[in-house]
Amino acid sequence: MSGKRQLITLRRIVKNGLVNFIRNLSLAIAAVAIMVVTLTIVLFSVVINDTFNHTINQITSKIDVSVYLNDNVTKAQGEKLVSELKQLPAVASVSYLSKDQVLKNYLQQNASNKQLILAVQEAGNPLPATIIIKPANLNNLSQIKSFLSKPSVTALQSDPPSYSGQQKEAIDRITHATNLLQRIGFFAVIIFAVVSVLIIFNTIQMAIFNRRDEIHIMRLLGAGTGYIRGPFIVESITYGMLAALISILIINSAFQASSSTLQASSLGLLDIGYASHFFTSHFWFLLLMQLGLGIVIGAVSSMIATRRYLKFKTR
Repeated sequence: MSGKRQLITLRRIVKNGLVNFIRNLSLAIAAVAIMVVTLTIVLFSVVINDTFNHTINQITSKIDVSVYLNDNVTKAQGEKLVSELKQLPAVASVSYLSKDQVLKNYLQQNASNKQLILAVQEAGNPLPATIIIKPANLNNLSQIKSFLSKPSVTALQSDPPSYSGQQKEAIDRITHATNLLQRIGFFAVIIFAVVSVLIIFNTIQMAIFNRRDEIHIMRLLGAGTGYIRGPFIVESITYGMLAALISILIINSAFQASSSTLQASSLGLLDIGYASHFFTSHFWFLLLMQLGLGIVIGAVSSMIATRRYLKFKTR
């Protein structure tokens, strides 16, 4: 009997919460709208952050640091240098190319330029033995640069490493832009989450004020804390769930529109094709994430409002 009574009570709480949502429709629209903005920013940040990471990983895989060795450097010296480079945390992999290997690769890359191939063959082999360094993280390239700048290592080099000039500046700009966008997204989510809590807080406060006589009667009749507070929590959770569904629809519509109107698959660092694929392949996870965030924001806001304005005692 007790379980059946609790089930009836729960149904009444949910019903009253939904009725309150319809009763306060104008306030509910404002609360849902600001939560839609918050959850859309959260969802967009998740998708874009993964897209940026994918792009940076692709860029990193194509970027290497080439160390050009003097012709008088022995194979043993080259292997020792390779061994020392492998011990650096900033290095993902190191490969050594002899003069013959470098020449072979160069001829393959320029196979269509007959005059250049002929000139190289007549000059013998002017290309130096080269060590190719794959960085583990673009943010730690300074460690590699510091190592290559040591006098003992510089003495082995015929020319400065390839990580210099415009290439270095381009890499630095990419990493700086990515880190900046990630920080902006994080702070935007925090700001709008706080705004959402305040909006829902004020919405529930006004609902409590409008129903103050009804609440007073319920308390005189012995209604428990949970029974009075429950409908307000259900009302706020409804805000969050609706906002989550709308935010998912907005992002989905945005990707569908971009895929049909944009001819290019990427916009700078933003790979539209990959972002759309990530969203589609992780749709159910992202939907559950949005619903969870919406429920948490709504429930927490409502509990704070009811605790403060209804003067409930913690049980």
